[in-house]
Amino acid sequence: MAPRLSGPVHLSDPTAKPDPEPVAGCDVCGALVRQRAAARSRGDMSKVTDCNVELRRHPHHKAPGS
Repeated sequence: MAPRLSGPVHLSDPTAKPDPEPVAGCDVCGALVRQRAAARSRGDMSKVTDCNVELRRHPHHKAPGS
């Protein structure tokens, strides 16, 4: 008999987070927001999630002391 595994695993829904906000004046953020809007309008939630991940990971240099 195989050993019993732990109970069920509950994964969080990545689409439950609010969309990240773009940084004003950033061309990369602006392009990602436009791609996200286009993907959402055609129902491509996988692409919407990809854009959100890229927005969250896109580096912005903070001013010293902030």
